[in-house]
Amino acid sequence: MPNPFRLILAMLLLVTAVTPAMAATLNIYSYRSPQLLEPLLEAYAKKTGTEFNVVHAPQGLAQRLQSEGASSPADLVLTSDVSRIYELADLDLLAPIISPGIERNVPDYLRDPEGRWIALSTRARILAVSKDRVPEGSITRIEDLADPAWKGRVCTRKGSHVYNRALLASLIAHHGEAAAEDWARGLVANLARKPQGNDRAQAKAIFAGECDVALMNTYYYGNMKFNQEKPEQQIWAESIRLVFLNQNDRGQHINITGGGVVRTSPRIAEATAFLEWLTEEEAQRIYASVNFEYPVNPNVPADSEVASWGRFSVDTLPIEKLATYSRAAQMIINRTGW
Repeated sequence: MPNPFRLILAMLLLVTAVTPAMAATLNIYSYRSPQLLEPLLEAYAKKTGTEFNVVHAPQGLAQRLQSEGASSPADLVLTSDVSRIYELADLDLLAPIISPGIERNVPDYLRDPEGRWIALSTRARILAVSKDRVPEGSITRIEDLADPAWKGRVCTRKGSHVYNRALLASLIAHHGEAAAEDWARGLVANLARKPQGNDRAQAKAIFAGECDVALMNTYYYGNMKFNQEKPEQQIWAESIRLVFLNQNDRGQHINITGGGVVRTSPRIAEATAFLEWLTEEEAQRIYASVNFEYPVNPNVPADSEVASWGRFSVDTLPIEKLATYSRAAQMIINRTGW
């Protein structure tokens, strides 16, 4: 007959194992802005009682984690680009993530092959074009930006920005370095002005007639369309149309926000539980509405506003390729003056 004490102890251990994040305190190092994280943290805290300490930093988290070493208080890192989370893994700062739920919720191409990080949301780098000056269907592929037909009509932010560098890395992955460099030279030859500003600035330039076509992340469109504090941005958004690219071949290029568990964390189970929750329906719907991003979980639909911009097929290139070809992309950017 089983020992009752042992039976009770086993049951308690089982409860602890399946609810590791209850009443925990998790320390997050984040590249993401506070207003984008707060709805997620509040929802999880309400659900589990977990408390959070968050350090927001636009850069330098890898160096900080290296310098802190085993004494780092960080449990998790959240980033806004695949190259940044890849860098942390490459420096051996992240622990392997063991979670059947994450494997179920996040497609293979959006996870590190070695299991050290995952995508939590995606964003598409599309074209914003003038409603008045660019007929529908006249540009359909990212490769078209190098066509001389668009000479003097294109504007972008600097090529060295992580969003553009990732885009160029995808072209290297698909076409090789030589073809990608030819494309970059063609793009630079077609620029209407020196690369400058952020993605919103490109929409402003289209509205002002400085250019007709610009690279943009999808969520900027939503942020401008509903910007009550700066209503002029609503006018910029009204002047453009979004074009999803490469729909007749490999699909639309995307980038990710990512997350990983810090290797030295004493709360790996709790941190993993939080990451798993971030891939489930409740959190994925928050991602989809707060910053007009796309869910990584294929069972969660896009926010209705985002869906109204158009549906598209996605380039399922393994997302880590954007990071592995990042250095080669930067060298091309330097050589071509993008």
